[in-house]
Amino acid sequence: MSIVRVKPEARMSDAVIHNQTLYYTGVPENLDADAYEQTANTLAQIDALLAELDSDKTRILDATIFLPDAADFAAMNKAWDEWVVAGQAPVRCTVQAKLMNPRYKIEIKIIAAV
Repeated sequence: MSIVRVKPEARMSDAVIHNQTLYYTGVPENLDADAYEQTANTLAQIDALLAELDSDKTRILDATIFLPDAADFAAMNKAWDEWVVAGQAPVRCTVQAKLMNPRYKIEIKIIAAV
């Protein structure tokens, strides 16, 4: 089976597809925004990538959310709850972790069917 690397660069690819499964990690572009807005921005990026690859958020199997500040958990959940499709939510884990860019309030890793 082939491995498809989406927009590969020397260090990493935007996404990787293998065996009809997509792997992707999104980070916010709006680095001056609060946790709610950064989450919404990152989820919008996920939507755009999935659409580009003929999938959508109802096909996300697993999501891991990295938050550097546990105080942002409610704001992240607010954006997530507005975005996720009721009855189609993936398995989800939220981890408090120091992120490499101190301006990131969130990072989201997904695995989805394509």
